[in-house]
Amino acid sequence: MDWLQAIILGFIQGLTEFLPISSTGHLYLGRKLFGMQDGGIFLDTMLHIGTFIALIVFYRDILLKLIKNPFTKLTFLLFIGTLPAVFAGVFISDFFDGISKSGVTIGWEFLITGVFLWFADSIKKGSKKLDDLTAGDALFIGCFQALAIFPAISRSGMTIVGALMRKIDKETAAYFSFLLSIPAIFGAIVFQSADLFSGHAAAIGFIPLLLATLSAAFTGYIAVRWMIGYVKKHSLKGFAVYVWALGVLVIVIQSI
Repeated sequence: MDWLQAIILGFIQGLTEFLPISSTGHLYLGRKLFGMQDGGIFLDTMLHIGTFIALIVFYRDILLKLIKNPFTKLTFLLFIGTLPAVFAGVFISDFFDGISKSGVTIGWEFLITGVFLWFADSIKKGSKKLDDLTAGDALFIGCFQALAIFPAISRSGMTIVGALMRKIDKETAAYFSFLLSIPAIFGAIVFQSADLFSGHAAAIGFIPLLLATLSAAFTGYIAVRWMIGYVKKHSLKGFAVYVWALGVLVIVIQSI
């Protein structure tokens, strides 16, 4: 992987992690485009570190408050919301790892993501704010997050849609969605951490890895800020059309 490929893959990760179009699906396509065979999981880990940094910087004020006073309602909600993803990661991840590596279902998963994003506009506008969220809301949204174990099902897209279904207002839906991704992404980093010592770093190169991670962090921070403001005033249908078009293209290419 050269430095330009590293920057491009970091850009893809940072942008698509927080836009509702699936970062895992796009990274799979990006690696295929560049002909990358080795270090896939390791590279994903480093890119996740980049987006994790972006979240830490964006949510630094609220995270500092949680560190100073961890026994709050918000901490409890994040814990409850993370449980479904933990269950999926521990008990059924092996099955989905095979699907992810083969990429055979990616096109169809893009199409499914599009259906949920299109459906979001038909949901009656809610008014719940962050202080109004309940454990039931967090668990419901967490179940939607767990669906992102499929490689091209968008985590951010599914959690935003899940939040809207619980009558949470759009801005809060996006805000809580990305906040909930902090323990999820941290868990993914820990889960994949064994690969950090597998020797793939030498195969990829330190400088490209650093550039990829920094690119993901920078782009991710911009994407989080932009997406929270965008969801507040705009429809998700544009993203639905995009992932539908991409899904059809992937299915057609795989069938040739």
